[in-house]
Amino acid sequence: MNFSMLEKKQLEAAKHSYAARRISQENMVQLTHLNSAPKSGDLVLARVEVIGQHKRIQLGSGRLSRLFVGDEVLVCYGNRYAPDQFEAYVPDDLGPCHLVAGGGIASSMQSKSGKVANATQITPLGLVTDVHGQVLNLADFALPAQSQVNPDVPVIAVAGTAMNAGKTETAINLVKGLTRAGLRVGAAKVTGTGAGGDVWKAVDAGAYKVLDFTDAGMPTTFLADIETIENGALTLVGHLLEEGVDAIVIEIADGLLQKETAQLLTSPRFSRLLDGLIFAAGDAMGAISGSTILQSQSQPLLGLSGALTCSPLAMQETATMGDLPVWDMATLSDPEFALDLIAPFQREVEMRRAI
Repeated sequence: MNFSMLEKKQLEAAKHSYAARRISQENMVQLTHLNSAPKSGDLVLARVEVIGQHKRIQLGSGRLSRLFVGDEVLVCYGNRYAPDQFEAYVPDDLGPCHLVAGGGIASSMQSKSGKVANATQITPLGLVTDVHGQVLNLADFALPAQSQVNPDVPVIAVAGTAMNAGKTETAINLVKGLTRAGLRVGAAKVTGTGAGGDVWKAVDAGAYKVLDFTDAGMPTTFLADIETIENGALTLVGHLLEEGVDAIVIEIADGLLQKETAQLLTSPRFSRLLDGLIFAAGDAMGAISGSTILQSQSQPLLGLSGALTCSPLAMQETATMGDLPVWDMATLSDPEFALDLIAPFQREVEMRRAI
């Protein structure tokens, strides 16, 4: 038998992950056991077999739920690129695989950083389908696509050298500064791996509305084609604009050498969205090297920040070797600074509106 009914009791007992939060439980009717290759974004019910690196799963509410052997989880298949954690790919079948992100990403681990334990092992029980036997995929529950977006508010992006360079802290402190200045701030994470931690941090910083790439139908952006990622970014910005925000802060995951990040930063469609870019780095060498690359691409680089600002010496090295300002978190979160940063772009917007 290729299909079996999903009992209400089983659905209610399963832990619904952040990555799968947009998929309505009302649509979850059956399990299919056909041993065909799953696709990125496909919803799968899986059983936890061996607890590894991820000992908890992030629920759609944001709460971290402890995992136990035997737990059933609703997660999405997806690829993962994380130098500090896992390299993983959507498998070719419904055989045993791994939970490679706490936000709820099922994948087949190919390599891992020595800093982390082996990935938590899971066994898929079946792909989740609707009443017609159609496999539920995150893309089918995305926000309505928007391909033509012309922001009429300042849009500042944050990129960085690599994972854990301080991109999120840079972005949320700028959100905090703009919020303290009385603005309604929209925040978006346009690339990465499905997990809500960065989203909730932006909410905590006072953002008026926060979205990420999962809202655009992607469980992760690793190995997604550039047009899909561009369309996702435009869709997120478009929906933030519809919320009536006064400014938008965008976070771009991973580092300049990661394929999708490099493609997005050199994409004319994406670049047209941006008024400015802040570059986050973990040390002075990374800051100088990365800013040199960005300047060679004629990126609208405004300044530097990130984890290096934890060290006065690192900030001094960076300032000495480069011609860009270096901003620590206290500066970014200062309302006067935040307003001064976006003031030139606000004037440009007002001039365009007056024409």
